[in-house]
Amino acid sequence: MQTGHILLIQLGDIGDVVLTTSSIRAIKEKYPGARVSILVRKPFGGLIAADPHIHEVVEAGKVRGSALKALAEHASFVRRLRKARYDLVIDLRTGDRGAVMSFLTGARTRVGVHCKKPAWRNLLFTRTIRDLKPAPLPVHPGADQSLRILRAIGIETKDSMPRLYFSQNDLARARTLVSESGLQPGTRLVTINPFSRWKYKEWPGRKWGEVIDMLWKNCRVPAVLIGSRDESPEAERIRSGREGRAFNLVGKTTLPELSALISLSSLHLGVDSAASHIAAAVGTPTVTIHGPTDWRAWRVLDSRHRVVCPAMSCVPCNQKGCDGKGKSLCLDELGAEEIVKEALSVLRGSGRLSDAGMI
Repeated sequence: MQTGHILLIQLGDIGDVVLTTSSIRAIKEKYPGARVSILVRKPFGGLIAADPHIHEVVEAGKVRGSALKALAEHASFVRRLRKARYDLVIDLRTGDRGAVMSFLTGARTRVGVHCKKPAWRNLLFTRTIRDLKPAPLPVHPGADQSLRILRAIGIETKDSMPRLYFSQNDLARARTLVSESGLQPGTRLVTINPFSRWKYKEWPGRKWGEVIDMLWKNCRVPAVLIGSRDESPEAERIRSGREGRAFNLVGKTTLPELSALISLSSLHLGVDSAASHIAAAVGTPTVTIHGPTDWRAWRVLDSRHRVVCPAMSCVPCNQKGCDGKGKSLCLDELGAEEIVKEALSVLRGSGRLSDAGMI
């Protein structure tokens, strides 16, 4: 099997891209002379553009406009894939789009996960993997969703922890945003992401306000709210009336700037979403709220990373809200004091909070 130029295809969401960084390193460990490229959805490429293990980040986006324009752009994209002359292509998901793109590269070796349906998908690969076996703990279970595919073709690693990199310009921009928000340079802070693209994962905004108030009362730590631009109005409602202890930077960063911003934080608090994966990947301790989703599939086995779940027998249910209605009542039962208790414990345990309660 030739391995001069390898392409990983990861067409999942932001968190999936973060978790794939372990696989990129694993390939470079096995084949240090290989050029390892990765294909992701646009605009997620910026998140991993500074990774020193990656030769090239390729983005696949949706084409807007006429059918003729779409056809022209698709043809141009296919030419780019074929021009790269990949020796090995590995599709890390089970969707049809990644399988088709794998086939279009023309690579001699194309590896994918075997799927019962649709059967035609399997024909697009030169090798399909059946019966993928998860690694035992302490391997990161989220990262292992990709690593188990690599193990099936003889690529292993002892370091499963995802890692993100960012440029000095991204870090400088993050510091500027913090300063422009009204915080003094060097101020210890926590980042909070109350949002998810899946609303059934979200915790009530008023309770995040209570967390911000409790953290300020206990240790005078201000909170910086983060998220996407569409979530800025809700973030502003959480921030309102909390001048000096809550700051709204929602929608003001690029993805690499967001990584840099979270790296400046003493602790990241949030719901089950990409931001928690980013925080762990840049070395920031986390406290993550899980309700209906199974935290065991995503946890980081480290005392600096905690999970808080409602104490209810139905948790986790792996449903999109109670009775599939998009709202998880279990999360309404979770109190702010439980989050703050874990937050203070992590801060003290990581040396980021003194006995006197000052950071």
